[in-house]
Amino acid sequence: MNDNGTITPFTGKDTAMGDTGPSSPRPGRSAVGRYAPLAGLLILALIVYASGWHRYLSLEAVSEHRAALSAFVARNYVTALACYMLVYALAVALSVPGGALLTITGGFLFGWLVASVSTVLAATAGAVIVFLIARSALGHILARRAGPRLKRLSEGFREDAMSYLLFLRLVPVFPFWLVNLAPALLGVSLPVYALGTFIGIVPGTVAFAVLGAGLDSIIVAQREAYEACMARQDAADCTFSLDVGALLTPEMVAALAALGVIALIPVALRKWRRRQAGGSPE
Repeated sequence: MNDNGTITPFTGKDTAMGDTGPSSPRPGRSAVGRYAPLAGLLILALIVYASGWHRYLSLEAVSEHRAALSAFVARNYVTALACYMLVYALAVALSVPGGALLTITGGFLFGWLVASVSTVLAATAGAVIVFLIARSALGHILARRAGPRLKRLSEGFREDAMSYLLFLRLVPVFPFWLVNLAPALLGVSLPVYALGTFIGIVPGTVAFAVLGAGLDSIIVAQREAYEACMARQDAADCTFSLDVGALLTPEMVAALAALGVIALIPVALRKWRRRQAGGSPE
């Protein structure tokens, strides 16, 4: 970060390390040590997908085991909350899809307030893990091979890192894993990244946690519809399903998108003032 508070793009030379930079590891830090965390993360992700554990992240599974889950939380609240946060952080770090479902489940098990706080903390921790690993293992490679697209992104992040990061976090269009990786490769500092992630995921997290707090009534309604269908016609035509995507209403998407636009207002104002002063827009 420069003295004027701006973000310097990742150029392959770290001023804190002189001219050695990421491409020339510091003494005692071998290439194996730099790539080992990334390799470990990839191996864990492969194990999760190969074993099919990610398939358990479904509303149908939550519905089927909701009584057992609720009983476990009632008997072991602190342990259950710690397990939830650990699973969430690992899911984010391993880029396992199902973050919205986990947040809904958290709201169902712990209430929207506790779930919101614990989810934001766990998701931020998981995102920071990805950020640090990507910056260490991939940053110097991308810096050497940066193409026009990466350079254009660097220009945007260089001056308004927080605004752009908030926009990417708030608008539920960009994949979470991509938003975790991109800032690490564009020279965003860890404090800015962590704070932007923490603030940016709060609205969506609260929205899904509130949905989760009312999940039991949704499950009951769906089960009643399923049982009524079974009583009327052939069982083969009746299905019990709960779609997370159906819970993401257009109104919720519009509200989050509006927050994302608000985050870009400082960028727009700065460019407008430059035009008024006779400067050339970026």
